[in-house]
Amino acid sequence: MVDVDMLAERLDKAARDALPVAKLTDRTPFDVPTAYAVQRAGIERRRRRGERLAGVKMGFTSRAKMAQMGVDDVIWGLLTDAMLTESAVDVSTLIHPRIEPEIAYLIGREVRSPAEVESAVTGVAVGFEVLDSRYRDFKFTLQDVIADNASAARFGVGAWHPPRDVSNIGLLMEIDGRAVETGSSAAILGDPARSLRAAARLALGAGMKLEPGWIVLAGAATAAVSLPKGAHVRVTGAGLGSVEVTA
Repeated sequence: MVDVDMLAERLDKAARDALPVAKLTDRTPFDVPTAYAVQRAGIERRRRRGERLAGVKMGFTSRAKMAQMGVDDVIWGLLTDAMLTESAVDVSTLIHPRIEPEIAYLIGREVRSPAEVESAVTGVAVGFEVLDSRYRDFKFTLQDVIADNASAARFGVGAWHPPRDVSNIGLLMEIDGRAVETGSSAAILGDPARSLRAAARLALGAGMKLEPGWIVLAGAATAAVSLPKGAHVRVTGAGLGSVEVTA
């Protein structure tokens, strides 16, 4: 029988110490439901330290990434208030951080079904996510990355705008004034709204609901880029303005 708490503690310690560990599945094979159980146990450790749930992040939201990982559905992780950053990320507390541009949704009321999630959105914004796999060399299986809370580490959002169609808007990520990634929100499952509905579906399937005030990061519109110390990053979304962060 898999010791879920032991696996969660191993990942939690790796994150707290900023020291990578071997893939959990190297020594303990487990299935996807168990992976999500490990993820939830890790989040409970954070909550016991005083962190509060702040939303959901989606992963594997491009067809290419799904094919690479051999899956036909997205994955998800949970965000906490301690992951939210306003202007700076201390990369010395992370293992091998990478940053990617995001479309973010603000949930205005409790979501009881995927069909009603879009009407529950009260804001949309451009955002970023800092990924940080707790595994050596950023390499993992599907089960490993789910257990590791989908590599969630830090995130930020720009100014909120009234809900609008963001199915195909241009996104630009610059580091120190140089364009490093450009893309379209259409790279997120063809339309970020599909990822939003998937977030509601997966949350409900796990016995949770998207709550008022929560943020949903719909997924990456481009590849993630290494985030070195001292870097200044700006992510711009057409019609949504920009969000900036310094490492």
